[in-house]
Parts: sequence; C-alpha cells; structure tokens
Amino acid sequence: MATAIRMRGLVGALGSVAAGSMTANLAAYVVYVGAGRWLAPGDYGQFARLLSAMLVLGVPALALQSVIAREVVRGRGSGLARVTATTVAAVVVLALVAVPVVVAVARTGAAATAAALAAAPLLVVIAAGQGVLQGLGEFRALAWVLGAVGIARSVPMLVAFALGAGPTWGLAVGTLGTAVAAAVVWSAVGVVRRADTGRTRRPPGVNGANPDTTTTGVGAAGVLRASQVQLVLIVAVSIDLLLSGTVLHPDDAGVYALGAVATKAAFWLPQAIGVVFYPRLADPARSRTALRQAVAVVASIGAILTVAAAALGPLVPLVVGDAYRPLVGLLWLFAYTGSAMAVLQVLLLSAIAADRTRASAVTWLVVGIEVIVIVCVVDSVVALAVTAAVAVTAAAVATGIDCVRAMSRTPIEADEVRRPA
Repeated sequence: MATAIRMRGLVGALGSVAAGSMTANLAAYVVYVGAGRWLAPGDYGQFARLLSAMLVLGVPALALQSVIAREVVRGRGSGLARVTATTVAAVVVLALVAVPVVVAVARTGAAATAAALAAAPLLVVIAAGQGVLQGLGEFRALAWVLGAVGIARSVPMLVAFALGAGPTWGLAVGTLGTAVAAAVVWSAVGVVRRADTGRTRRPPGVNGANPDTTTTGVGAAGVLRASQVQLVLIVAVSIDLLLSGTVLHPDDAGVYALGAVATKAAFWLPQAIGVVFYPRLADPARSRTALRQAVAVVASIGAILTVAAAALGPLVPLVVGDAYRPLVGLLWLFAYTGSAMAVLQVLLLSAIAADRTRASAVTWLVVGIEVIVIVCVVDSVVALAVTAAVAVTAAAVATGIDCVRAMSRTPIEADEVRRPA
C-alpha cells in the first residue's frame, strides 16, 4: 500500500512538472514563431543569436538551482540568501563583460545585447526560488511556477513584436517580464513556507534524518563546481550544430539543423524526470535506487522516441519539402542522440546531487575529441550525425560507470536494508 501511494505521488509529480515545463516551452516556441513572422530576417537572426548567448549566461542560474535543491534536501540551506546574492553579483559582472564580447563576435547591436543580457541576474533569482521548491518536493507549486515564468518571460516579447517593436525593445520588455517572473517565484516560495508552518514541521534533513552539519550551508564554491557541469552539458548538446556551418555546405548545414530539432525534442521531452528525481538523487539513502529508476525511465522514453522518429522519417519530405529528403533515413539517429543526451543529463545531475562534479571530466574530454573529429574529419551530414551519436554514447557510458563505482563505495542505502514488509 505504501509503495502504491509513493508511486501515485511520483506519477502525479511527474505529470505536474511535465505540464509546467511544456507550458514554458510552448510559450518560448510561440515567441520564436512570432518573431520569425514579425521581424525582418536580419533582426530575427540577431534575436536568435542573443537568446543563444543567454543560454551560456544562464549556466550559473541552473547550477544555483541544483545546489540549493540539494542543500535543502539535506537540511543545509542556511546560506541561501548569501549565495544567491553572490551569484547574482557574479552574473552581473559576467553580463557587463559579455556585452561587448557578444556585440563583436555575434555582430549584434549594443542596445539589443544589453537588453537581452540584463535578464541574466534575474534568472539567478528565479533559479534560487525554484531550487527551494524543488528541494522541498513541492512539485505542484514548482509546476505552476515553471509555467508562470515561461509565460511572463515570453508573452511581453510576443506582444511587443506584434506591435512592431524590433529586437531591442522586444528583448527589453522580455527582461521586464523576467523581473515579474522573479517576483512570482518568490511569492510562491513564501506561500509554501507559510503553509508549511501551519502543518507539522518536517524534521531537518531527509526523511527525518539528522541534517549534515559538516558545512554551514549553501556555498559559492558548490555553485561554481556545479556550473562547469551544467556548462559541459550545454556545450555537448549544441557543439555539433554550432560547427555544422563550418564543416558542411550551407544546404547540408540547413538539413542538419532541421535534424537537430529531433535531437532537441528528444533531449527536452524527459526534463521532468530529472527535476522530480533530483531530490531523491541528493538523498544518500535513496540515490542508488533513484538513479537506476531515473535512467530506466529516461532511456525507455528515448527508445520510444527513437523508434517513432524512424517511423516518421519518410514523412519529412512531405512536411518540409524535398530538400530535406536526406533526413528520411537519419531522423532516428538524431532522436537517438537527443535521447542519449537526456540519459547523460540524469547522470550529470546525480553527480551534482552528490557533489561529485569531477565526474564531468570525462564529458569534457569526449567533447574535446568530438570537436577535433568534426573539424578534421567530418564532411557530410551522415558523418556529423554519427560523430555526435558516438560521442554522446561514449560520454554517457563512461559517466554511468563512474557513477556506479562512486556509489559502490558508499554505505548501503537505508531503503535497501529495511526490514521485509
């Protein structure tokens, strides 16, 4: 009975977070489509490049959320405000440095670049609040927050573009929407905390266990370590597409870009799994079981998506034109790459959850080798797709082995030594 209740709770959490994530992703997709309709091609390219730059500046925010969630799970969240302020200050400095760099490298306008990158510190504030909700296991509230943040960031930009605004003003109102989203997130955190004080308070730590007192709370060093893990994941996801324009003919690069849509879809669809399982991965008493379950679920979803992509491949020329016919027999490979990347993400999340961030070293090594192979050897869509698939498979297998070895050196989990039911 207890197991059935836990499973229903897990399924409910997955459903809620998936709905919230899908709402946010749909809002972002609508902005991309709307911008493509209302902006001139040159302005749209500038807009897309600046959003890509935001992915890199968003790494500290992703890392902060993971670290705060981990420390809240372990009852060590005393330094939350301090580390959030420190991370915000660091990102402000990074954004100021990045503006002229992005202007020079990406050839974007200074005003538009500043308007876009001004949102980066606000993303840190949002991530801190989401980390609290995630660590507390308040997934229903987190789901609402995810959807609200996506809408608050996207709708103002969409309205601005529809009214004839260019990239600068569109991105500026998007940053204002991000500020509103930050207020919404922390309002939700306040509601959850007030509701929690009205109930029987949870014991500190996980599952009633004593909190880990070896540290005074969340630290900036932990955020820095987690940042390089999040960064290598973003690099691994995008490096093949970024280099496709360098090693392929423009037409082939366009074909590869469309195939990469399947990669991104297969990577992003199981995101709710990592969000919901993360508190369990951060709990030493449940981490092994949680990792096995999370990998199994993500891999199963990936297998289904890969088979579906193989079946849908012949439809590509009918939907997007005969120029993309080379994808007919390759669409499954792109979906497989995204699915393997999703598994790698779960493994790297488990490394952050256990504060074993050196586990990312093998992924950095694989990405470095992948870049060399792409630049020196690859000259076709097939070769690039195979290289990306082999690289992510190698990274996932090696990281998985490392995680298993590390967990085998830890004490047997409490949930594995319970008395028989």
